[in-house]
Amino acid sequence: MIHPEWRPAFHAAPAQGWLNDPNGLCFFKGSYHAFYQYTRDWPASNLRSWGHAVSEDLLAWRELPAALDPSIPEDRTGVYSGCAWISPEGRMNLYYTGNVIYEGGYDRIHEGREANGILVVSEDGLVFSEKRVLLRNADYPGTCTLHVRDPKVWEHDGSLWMVLGAREQGDRGQALVFRSDDGISWKHHRTIRSREPFGYMWECPNVGVLAGREFIALCPQGLPSEELRRHNHWHAGYVVLDGRVIDTDTLDETRFREWDFGWDFYAPQIFTDERGRTILIGWMGTFDKGRTSAPDGLPWCHCLTLARELALADDGGILQRPVCELESKRGAALALDGTRVLADHLADIELVGMDAAGALVLDGSLAISFEGDLLSVSFSHPDVGAGRVSRTVKLPAPARDARVVIDRSCVEIYLDGGETVFSTRWFPVAGELSVALSVPCTRATVWPLEA
Repeated sequence: MIHPEWRPAFHAAPAQGWLNDPNGLCFFKGSYHAFYQYTRDWPASNLRSWGHAVSEDLLAWRELPAALDPSIPEDRTGVYSGCAWISPEGRMNLYYTGNVIYEGGYDRIHEGREANGILVVSEDGLVFSEKRVLLRNADYPGTCTLHVRDPKVWEHDGSLWMVLGAREQGDRGQALVFRSDDGISWKHHRTIRSREPFGYMWECPNVGVLAGREFIALCPQGLPSEELRRHNHWHAGYVVLDGRVIDTDTLDETRFREWDFGWDFYAPQIFTDERGRTILIGWMGTFDKGRTSAPDGLPWCHCLTLARELALADDGGILQRPVCELESKRGAALALDGTRVLADHLADIELVGMDAAGALVLDGSLAISFEGDLLSVSFSHPDVGAGRVSRTVKLPAPARDARVVIDRSCVEIYLDGGETVFSTRWFPVAGELSVALSVPCTRATVWPLEA
């Protein structure tokens, strides 16, 4: 049976079809825009377009018609990921990778593939110009394979800069940096490589600045999983730099930190809003086999994460917190001592001053457990987890504070001010939400959330 209450209230999701990477995140003429990889004919097709949603508060997302579909020879097998750059004249410029896969017996790494850099422009964020092809495979360094994609564009010191993820000959991930004076003609500026091999492909590079320090976000493919980290097939993380991205040749891969330890997180994108906040939104999904986000024939698959504001931590890491707008959706505060039952699977829970082992259990089927410097998340009911079973991650130190946001089929866990984050989908079968606490703490509060 498909449960209508699985549709989240505050996580963007399509009415039908498949969603993956967020694209083109921006604040434009009074609204937040979230584009995303979208397959309207899923599961019959995997042809990617750009879906489109808008919001005034980063919480209530209104779905619009798909913004970009494959329509020219240079993107005929997919409108792949990209970004938005708002020009000083107030135009929305969308840069993306046009994917082309040749039919035949090609390996599609060294032959049989195109990765074309394409631009469309909009005056209103709703109607888009004709497509303009800016970059082709011949424009990338000869050290690259045909895997080059996911442009991120930003302005610095009067120039426009673009970073692209790439797969080098010899199967090493790298990032390409391009420069432009007009946003149309681009010239290769430098290539960023890791000191030691660090995955065979770097997807979805992003660049941000926090407290004057630049960081680069990467999704390296091909990293080995470890017992207490990097559990997913592909990983997403960041490196805070000592200098600027445009001046970096070598990345210290030992400084790479994961954004999120959960089952459902990949391909985040970062942007700065009109208030100067640096905001991250990720794909709350996975390509990993054995887990589904559309049980019982659900007609839509996957969603985006909550919008998260980023801040630089004292130790040089990055803290993630749900944007403050979420607090406006809180109802009356309820003390959490033992078990609480709420009418809907919408809740914001805070645990302050945890000082011993214990667990927060949702519906008797999803346990969030704390023991020393370990966090464990486990499902006791296989249908609720839809292939997700149990995972344990190591924390920098025993957690003192926790925040758990439940948005129907989404659960996001933030520990110690967002030092550690864990995101998972779940598919509750209970009509009401039960919350049971066995963690000793100074204060425990649950707020029902109002959609």
